[in-house]
Amino acid sequence: MAGPGGGGCPAGGHDLQWCFSQVKGAVDEDVAEADIISTVEFSYSGDLLATGDKGGRVVIFQREQENKSRPHARGEYNVYSTFQSHEPEFDYLKSLEIEEKINKIRWLPQQNAAHFLLSTNGRFCFKLRGQDKTIKLWKISERDKRAEGYNLKDEDGRLRDPFRITALRVPILKPMDLMVEASPRRIFANAHTYHINSISVNSDHETYLSADDLRINLWHLEITDRSFNIVDIKPVNMEELTEVITAAEFHPLQCNVFVYSSSKGTIRLCDMRSSALCDRHSKFFEEPEDPSSRSFFSEIISSISDVKFSHSGRYMMTRDYLSVKVWDLNMESRPVETHQRDHDGVLQQLLQDVRSQHAEGRHAGSLPGEQ
Repeated sequence: MAGPGGGGCPAGGHDLQWCFSQVKGAVDEDVAEADIISTVEFSYSGDLLATGDKGGRVVIFQREQENKSRPHARGEYNVYSTFQSHEPEFDYLKSLEIEEKINKIRWLPQQNAAHFLLSTNGRFCFKLRGQDKTIKLWKISERDKRAEGYNLKDEDGRLRDPFRITALRVPILKPMDLMVEASPRRIFANAHTYHINSISVNSDHETYLSADDLRINLWHLEITDRSFNIVDIKPVNMEELTEVITAAEFHPLQCNVFVYSSSKGTIRLCDMRSSALCDRHSKFFEEPEDPSSRSFFSEIISSISDVKFSHSGRYMMTRDYLSVKVWDLNMESRPVETHQRDHDGVLQQLLQDVRSQHAEGRHAGSLPGEQ
């Protein structure tokens, strides 16, 4: 976790300097695969930070409140709760290895003392090479009191003989050490076949969307066995597939508007009032490509990995391999800002990944004549 200022930052100049203010976990090369963090997400207030790892665990950190003895402690986050969100399983009938890795976490707006979040994992099928997802709704609540003085139980929790109960007692609440509980409230399953990449909670606080490579589904938080398909880009012939969905996000203020990005670097804004299936977009955002800069990696690096709205809903931010772009919803032709990354280092790593995947493809699962 990083923050502005702090020890170790270079002095001088008027540029904003960013450095680490806190590091969680041991900086060690010998890290277990299950401990690798796969997703992070702040709550709406910023007081809680949830992380998910490849072992199916969710760890929640809470921001320390500022006090006189530790005036600089407000920016620090300490462990608040840890729970196992998903477990590894195996479906012997379908030859499915159900992966426990947490892909996405999304907080719901806080309505009372408890907190709610959505988490999703993945399934991988060896035979069909398809993926499915399970989305869970979790409630995180605190307990600092316990009830004592029950009529049917003694102080040790054992049942009392009803014939020996001679007086009616009123249970009382006694203080206890603070305990944080995480309990699953809903499980949403069997709606996605492909890799799920996004979860977004609607501003109506009643629905949310989940997106995979080819479809976007709309869920109601109270209904677990049914969802509505609002985007479907799967062609009749999969050989004609030219792009996949990479991210999707609801508008922060208008509950009928959402956007989704694609592997071609385009963003589509859709209005659910126009039709039940949003196969036609309301707006289409795409930056013109410079022919002189086209290379072998052009299609790969143009793929958008994430999209987010500003709090006002006027702007949205997209990220690809080499840049972060800010778009005005009223201007579809080009972004209003582009922030570039270090090209050389990213391209070198990308080239290594492509070579590695190509080598794995030649040695794993290929039939004679396919190479």
